[in-house]
This record gives sequence, structure tokens and C-alpha cells, in this order.
Amino acid sequence: MALRKILFLDGGEARLRRVSKPVTEYNIRLSELLDDLYETLKKADGLGLAAPQVGILKRAAVVIDAETGKRYELINPVVVAADGEVAADEGCLSIPGLYEKTKRPERVKVRTNLRDGGVAEYEGAGMLARAFCHEIDHLDGVLFIDRVKEQKMSETAKNNARK
Repeated sequence: MALRKILFLDGGEARLRRVSKPVTEYNIRLSELLDDLYETLKKADGLGLAAPQVGILKRAAVVIDAETGKRYELINPVVVAADGEVAADEGCLSIPGLYEKTKRPERVKVRTNLRDGGVAEYEGAGMLARAFCHEIDHLDGVLFIDRVKEQKMSETAKNNARK
């Protein structure tokens, strides 16, 4: 296992905003990437880390449940169900020091591949649901600040419509 260098928005934005390619080979290289992501995440004291954040444009990420410490590996993940909405402070290892209220689903169900190519579904609520969504956004080249901007623009439009 090796620690990977996390890309920051300042200097790495072009790579962070690219859409990741699906994982098609389930081999030792994928296992090493997932292990490296997990070690890098632990060292950075975060809850989630996606491959694009370390310069690898593959649809792979790891998440740690803040409450239980359980580790989740997301390979080609897709949100198959979402319920509720909650706004809470959110940050990102690629944008250190910035935290903004961001709306995310309260509960999600995610379908993902496993490192051996099998399929699993994970359900998460609260912070875990937020982390799943945040990391999947990274795989699509979306940063949480984009969500904040969209929400502020939407709120402004609603306020202007009321006038």
C-alpha cells in the first residue's frame, strides 16, 4: 500500500472536473488502488476519497462510515434510490478549509461492484448518504462547491420570483 498525493482545486481543477471511466478490469491493480485510497484517506483524516482526487480517472472510491468506522468500496457506483433532503456542512479533501451548507439526500441506496467484480447494494443515511453522494459526484467531475452554487442560484431565483 502507498500513500497517494491528493489533488487540490488550486492547480488540479482540470483533472478533478473530468468524468471518470468505468472500471472494466478487476485485478490486482484495482485492489492496490482501493488499498491506496483507503490509506491516503486515513492519513488525511477524511470520510471519503475518489480515484480522480489522486489523479486516476477511474470510477472507484472509498468511504468510511463516521459512526461505525466501516469501510465501503465503491466501484462503478450508481445511486438507485434516494429519499428526503437535508442541508449540512460539507467539505472536501481537495478543497481544504472550505465548508459550506450543501443539500443532499437524507437516505440513499447505492449499487456498486466489488473488487472481485461482484455486485452489492449499500444503504446509507445522514453522513454516510452524504459521503456516498459526494464521492459519486467526484467520479462525474462534480465538486460540492458546484452544488452549493446551484443551490444559491436556485434560492436567488425563488426569491426574485416572489418579488
